[in-house]
Amino acid sequence: MANRTARLLLTVSRVKAAIAAAGAVAATLSLSGCSSVFFYPDNVTYITPDRLNLSYEDVYLNTADGETLHGWWLPAETTQSPPRGTVYFLHGNAQNISSHILNVAWLPAEGYNVFAIDYRGYGNSTGAPDIGGALHDTESGLRWLVNQPDVQGDPVFLLGQSLGGALGVALASEWVQREETPELSGVVLDGTFSGFRGIAREKLGNFWLTWPLQIPLSWTIPEDYEGVNRIAAISPVPVLVIHSARDGIIPFHHGKALYEAAEEPKEFLQTDTPHAATFVIPAYKQMVLDFLSRASN
Repeated sequence: MANRTARLLLTVSRVKAAIAAAGAVAATLSLSGCSSVFFYPDNVTYITPDRLNLSYEDVYLNTADGETLHGWWLPAETTQSPPRGTVYFLHGNAQNISSHILNVAWLPAEGYNVFAIDYRGYGNSTGAPDIGGALHDTESGLRWLVNQPDVQGDPVFLLGQSLGGALGVALASEWVQREETPELSGVVLDGTFSGFRGIAREKLGNFWLTWPLQIPLSWTIPEDYEGVNRIAAISPVPVLVIHSARDGIIPFHHGKALYEAAEEPKEFLQTDTPHAATFVIPAYKQMVLDFLSRASN
């Protein structure tokens, strides 16, 4: 009987610990508005463009709410004047631009300038990340970019990967609907989820502690952040949606949903790589270059 009592007490204590852990997770996610589902920044410098034999400049820009964002400007490596255009790169949710730069390091050799920024709380950018702040940062970066002399009169493209694509849909739709200038020439979305609420529910539903909370916590995310509701407003700017059939992070159905919700002109590229590994395949690079070329005309 003593052993059975001890086991019962041990079981009860484990249940209490699990309930307490679930409560802590719920409280943390509630306070952060589910931001911890989306943002995993660090300030480690993994690689700099010069290590890839690329010319670059550090860019620091100030946001209207007092943060300082860090970015890299990579000029096109071309003798032709002007360059083919400029690509504004919005990276995924983990680490910082130094771990994502390989995704666009091939573009300068193809005649494109590249501008990449870190959202607040990432790398050398100040502040702490949240959805609203990151959306503000992406617009701050684009406004800085389009005012640079090296960009004037040339095509400007937005390339967003994963989280960066979700932020990019919101930014591009607002830019188009407000008739901002210069106009975007094209938008490329690679491995992007179809909505913040939808992916939050999926990710919270994968963990037993947060499974019961997936619906109430997802409702802490404002509805106007959902990409499937916004992507149609990017038209008439051409959109290329890229998604891998074996993406283990953002399931394939997210890319299909975004494509189906988009208005013409639109294209879909189904790939076969791990998440955010599109540009290790030369053929996929060429397909993106072909899209940029078509969108420029």
